[in-house]
Amino acid sequence: MTSETPYRLLPNVNLPADLRQLDADDLPELAGELRRYLIETVSKTGGHLSSSLGVVELTIALHYVFDTPADRLVWDVGHQTYPHKILTGRRERMFTLRQKDGLAGFARRDESEYDTFGAGHSSTSVSAALGMAVAAARTASERKVVAVIGDGALSAGMAFEALNNAGSQDADILVVLNDNDMSISPNVGAMSNYLTRILSGKVFTSVREGSKTVLSTVPPMWKFAKRWEEHVKGMIMPSTLFEEMGFNYYGPIDGHDLPTLVRTLRNLRGQKGARFLHVVTRKGKGYEPAEGDPCVYHGVTPFDPTTGKMEKKPSGKTYTQVFGEWLCDMATRDVRLVGITPAMREGSGMVEFSKRFENRYFDVGIAEQHALTFAAGLAADGMRPVVAIYSTFLQRAYDQLIHDICLQNLPVLFAIDRAGVVGPDGPTHHGTFDLSYLRCLPNMVVMAPSDENECRQMLYTGFMHDGPAAVRYPRGPGSGMPVESDMQALPLGKAELRRKGSRIALLAFGSLLQPALEAGGAFNATVVNMRFVKPLDEALINELARTHELLITLEENAVTGGAGSAVNEYLAAANLAVRVVNLGLPDEFLGQGSREEMLAECGLDTAGIRRTILRHTAQTGARDAG
Repeated sequence: MTSETPYRLLPNVNLPADLRQLDADDLPELAGELRRYLIETVSKTGGHLSSSLGVVELTIALHYVFDTPADRLVWDVGHQTYPHKILTGRRERMFTLRQKDGLAGFARRDESEYDTFGAGHSSTSVSAALGMAVAAARTASERKVVAVIGDGALSAGMAFEALNNAGSQDADILVVLNDNDMSISPNVGAMSNYLTRILSGKVFTSVREGSKTVLSTVPPMWKFAKRWEEHVKGMIMPSTLFEEMGFNYYGPIDGHDLPTLVRTLRNLRGQKGARFLHVVTRKGKGYEPAEGDPCVYHGVTPFDPTTGKMEKKPSGKTYTQVFGEWLCDMATRDVRLVGITPAMREGSGMVEFSKRFENRYFDVGIAEQHALTFAAGLAADGMRPVVAIYSTFLQRAYDQLIHDICLQNLPVLFAIDRAGVVGPDGPTHHGTFDLSYLRCLPNMVVMAPSDENECRQMLYTGFMHDGPAAVRYPRGPGSGMPVESDMQALPLGKAELRRKGSRIALLAFGSLLQPALEAGGAFNATVVNMRFVKPLDEALINELARTHELLITLEENAVTGGAGSAVNEYLAAANLAVRVVNLGLPDEFLGQGSREEMLAECGLDTAGIRRTILRHTAQTGARDAG
């Protein structure tokens, strides 16, 4: 505890059991201290701030009422789990958050017994909690199960599949909807509109205000009505969607009103069956900069807690910015272009496009499967959709990619951000598998740019291609290459010879070209910018195999099934005998840390590539000597 302002309660709350020893009247003060500590620590580490600030009171109330960890508390996504971490024995380690060997930015089962289910991707909590509720019933356990889900996560189909299943079997489960009218961006879609109608409904408002007028003259009755207000709300809106799905609906209630939260949760803990509690919170609550702009403060770099001013990001244009500029330029040229994102406008570089081309911009909510089939429908009728999506989230729509797009050979362009190692967000967000799962799909063109300008030209190439195409690029800035305003389509499947050497050839796919050039120069190695994972430049590989002793493939992707594997497959099919070494990411889920730390750990920086060359040339020399 390092704050200049002393903490009275928080230092003594190391675990939820300590929390439950406090008087209920102390909880608002604890909430203030917890929020202050959260700002203090995240200002040093960076992380998901707005979401966590918004659930301080809800987190306290849940751990205060429920007997965690015996009772199961399942968080969705995990952006909002920082208060949970602080209250469950990890307070003093918060300064290691999202750093190498430090606390994860999301819930992780191997980090704490209070993290009952790992998170990182949205809309999983209800399904997981339902599984736990069924397991409890099968073992005659009395433990309670609570799922917390946001209104943004509720826009995904998986959440409704789970609600439908849970309600139909009347499972003993409490679903808490944390409704802040936000996902990462402002929430969109019919569900968002529905929730807004609940909050602003005239029936609810009039009944509530009328009860105040009538019952205020009878204090005992008003106290009783106030205490059971959440039940009254449920009764005056009996036909809610959630009740039709088999849940008893309660709410909405103020998610920052601790006495009401505690009272309501106690009532619901004592009930059985499928219950749904609608809690209204404010993203960024209690910190003025975050309340004013919750999108900007959703994910923050280290910042000055007094002013909210964040540290300057690395200079140079990022790949995300290159995409955003290209998207606007291409939309000006071609009226057929339509931009689609599953709720990642800010992170995907689409803010300017959403403003300039409002009628051609579609935020479909956290609904990756729908995003792809929606794009397929657009393409089937003559449009040219561009789907901006993170590598790790594209995995969630793999079936749609196969059957709705590739099978029908539809011209959909995927701008795949956060490919490869992403850093502090760790294994749930690393985009380490896309080259493997994309290159096996018939009709798919897969490109990996080595710099910012090449990214722009590849996006144009993919857009002009009459079939599905993907351009995958890493998070952050590139090598500093100037971006040309002109756009020229690259010849499909043609690599670029960047350095002519002898004996050793380095075949670099995408982001690893620069360290390959640096390492290759020390050994007079040939260096190739492969550009295309599919189709491969087979003619060049054939030539290199016949004129070099050792081929080394480099990729920021899992070695298993990746671009190097594609080279191996071609060499085997062509019956070309040459030594090959595949460098890439190992067959394991990588941890968290900076991108530079991760690449160095995997031997994919300049020093690591040089070590590989030395090791294999030494082996060759030893064999020749023998």
